[in-house]
This record gives sequence, C-alpha cells and structure tokens, in this order.
Amino acid sequence: MAASLIRLHFHDCFVLGCDGSVLLKDTPWFTGEQTARSNNNSIRGMDIIEAAKQAVEAVCPGVVSCADILTLAARDSSEYVKGPTWTVKLGRRDSTTASLDLATADLPLASENLDDLIRKFYKKGLNAKEMVALSGAHTLGQARCVTFRDRIYNDTNIDPDFAIHRRRSCPRNNNEGNANLVPLEPVTPNTFDNRYYRDLMEKRGLLHSDQVLFNGGKTDDIVAGYRKDSSSFYADFAAAMVKMGDINPLTGSSGQIRKICSAIN
Repeated sequence: MAASLIRLHFHDCFVLGCDGSVLLKDTPWFTGEQTARSNNNSIRGMDIIEAAKQAVEAVCPGVVSCADILTLAARDSSEYVKGPTWTVKLGRRDSTTASLDLATADLPLASENLDDLIRKFYKKGLNAKEMVALSGAHTLGQARCVTFRDRIYNDTNIDPDFAIHRRRSCPRNNNEGNANLVPLEPVTPNTFDNRYYRDLMEKRGLLHSDQVLFNGGKTDDIVAGYRKDSSSFYADFAAAMVKMGDINPLTGSSGQIRKICSAIN
C-alpha cells in the first residue's frame, strides 16, 4: 500500500491543498473528489487512514486531523519501502468542502505532455525539478491498462520489446482488460529506488506522462542526474514532499478536526 498512500496524499494536496478533502465520500447531498477522472476506481488507502484516525481518536479525541494523518502515512510509507524520510510539519485541519471540478482540472493525467505537467505543478508552487523528483514515486506501485494502452500501442518513443511485453497484459480493444494491473517499475516495484529514471532513459516508462520527462526536452538532464545519483534523488524527493505538504493548509480556526475521515462533522 506504500505507493497508494503516497499517491493519495499527492491527490489530496493538489486539490484545495492538503486538507483531507480527497477522503470525503459522496452522499446524496455532497459531491466529493473520489469520482474525478484521476481518482475514480484508482485511489486506494482511505480505509487505512480511517483506521489510523480511529486509533488516534481513541486516545486523543478531536486533536489530530485526517489531513495530518494522511501526510504522516505518506512519509512512513516511503520509509517502510526503503525510501527517504523527512520531518512532517503538523497542525493541518480538515476541510468541510471538496471540489470535483478542481480534481478533474488540476490532477495530472497519464496522457499529458511535458508542458501540461509543468503547468499543473507550477500552479501548485512546484517547479520542474520538483515535479521530476515527485514523479519518482512511480518507482512503486501499479497502473491500470486503461492508463497506458495508448502509450504501448501508439507512442513511438518506446522500447519495442517493452511495448510487446506490456501488450500481453493490456489488449488493444478499449472494452477489454481496462482494470488489468502491471507494475510501473517491473524490477523492484515494492522498493523505493531510482530505477524509474533508468527505465525512462531506456524508453521503458509505462505511462506517457512518465516518458515525456525524458524525451529530448527540458527535464532530460534532471532525469539523467537522478539516474546517476540516488542520494540526490532521495534528498530532492523528501524536500519536494515537504513543500507539497505545505500547499494551502487549513490552520487555526479554519476547517475542523473530523471525527471520521470520510464525512464532515
């Protein structure tokens, strides 16, 4: 679940800030963010955050927000799979709102090109180097066929053997195998390392939005640097995660401390 918890934190922070809004479930009178294109049938880990919240509530009720628990879980997930660790700032409060429209507009898509990705990260106060560092989280986890089908059948900047191998798990027909999962980084998919960047340099990035980071553009040198120096990648990833965790937090009397993470008090 490490990849899923890191991604859940990312998808929280990119919509309205790190406020736990992604954890809110839809109700007949409330529309959350979980059905946005980048979230629907994709994000996981909400149950883990809820379980952690209830354990905290049992000993320290009404103090620790779901937003802080999610931020801590992302850090701990990285450390658990041999990735970097960092000091998490605390004191975030939980939102009483969510935005499906912003989740649809602001979350990066697997099909996007480099300039689109840079623009979306810049909008959140993150530069191109921080974007490339954060993308390194794709050294973990899996992706659904529907997110990489177009790449393995239509992209030209792809290793032919890699494309052929991935097609075995992802039929060309848009109505078949959409939920089939394959590792984003096939060699060490459950260990945080810098192999992701080697894959990009070998044209073996699984998602289109991965491979555009190394495709003759302005981020090529950053990818090459992280491929060569894992300690630099680890340091920059940790720093970027701290910076991302600072996106528009609710503090003081803003928001609330939810009693359960999936619903407003």
